[in-house]
Amino acid sequence: MKILAIETSCDETAIALLSAKQGSLKLEKNQIYSQIDIHKQYGGVVPEVAARKHLETIMPLLDSTIKPKDFKKIDYIAVTQGPGLITSLLLGTTVAKTLAFANNLPLVPVNHIEGHIYSNWLGHDKLVKDDKKYFPVLVLIVSGGHTELILMTGHGQYKLLGKTLDDAVGEAFDKVAKLMELGYPGGPIVSDLAQGGDHTAYKLPRPMINNKDYDFSLAGLKTAVLYALEKEGDVDTKEIKNMCDSFQTAVIDVLIHKTMRAAGEFGVKSIMIAGGVSANNALRQALQTKADQYKLPLFYPDLKFTGDNAAMIAAAAYYQVANSGQVFKKQDLMSMQPKANWQLTEK
Repeated sequence: MKILAIETSCDETAIALLSAKQGSLKLEKNQIYSQIDIHKQYGGVVPEVAARKHLETIMPLLDSTIKPKDFKKIDYIAVTQGPGLITSLLLGTTVAKTLAFANNLPLVPVNHIEGHIYSNWLGHDKLVKDDKKYFPVLVLIVSGGHTELILMTGHGQYKLLGKTLDDAVGEAFDKVAKLMELGYPGGPIVSDLAQGGDHTAYKLPRPMINNKDYDFSLAGLKTAVLYALEKEGDVDTKEIKNMCDSFQTAVIDVLIHKTMRAAGEFGVKSIMIAGGVSANNALRQALQTKADQYKLPLFYPDLKFTGDNAAMIAAAAYYQVANSGQVFKKQDLMSMQPKANWQLTEK
């Protein structure tokens, strides 16, 4: 099966071409146009600007991915239906529906978070060849907009165990970076500076770490950073590094504690992390250490697949089709609409 996938949920315009069959995923094209440099000047993503840039870039990106005559080799069009910025989603789904209609191809709607989960399949051959032995999987979703613990019992089968009650992990990193005027996007900057810091320099709270549920809350931690900085006054480079390391360690402690407790309670056979913050090396290393102690396989995406991309959307679409998931055919294409707040467990 050959899938052409489109991803425009936020500020990356992405198109990929994937050839898939049982036991094999071959990524033929993976094109991404990032708008990070555009949104840096605003300190965050501006939805209207993002949508306008998608409009400018998506057709040239499509033309560089596939020639018109090669659409006869495509079996499915896949597209991110949500969650995300509604204006960006609308652009991507409109293009996908048009291509599907014009070429008489079925359209596969993909949940963006599900795409992030399936980014793990793109970098691990043993998952592709025999993933049944790794189910049930505990998935830790960590991104700019989401922090969730998901129990995945099979392809397309999800149970939400817990989620953030306020800030997502990536959002908290960005806000802490903004407090210290470090720039945008804040996550990679804080992570890099943390490498030269002392995580014991600031005694920050671990919100909800001992709660019996699996929910998260990071707004209070962000506020604790603010108060600590105000108390410190002018901070030099050394203290900024110490704060970055103290903050990052506090976040990781909470994430790992709840993840490993859930892994034990639900008897999972493996653990996955997914989303943009899964690129955080300190989180990967700390979770790997714990997973090894529990003798559980840990999967995380290749760095090139941690951010928003269409390859993960294509991979998710393949498993959706293979497991009789939802597909829109020509006669009902127009009924498929973007879902800005689509929850993974809402099937």
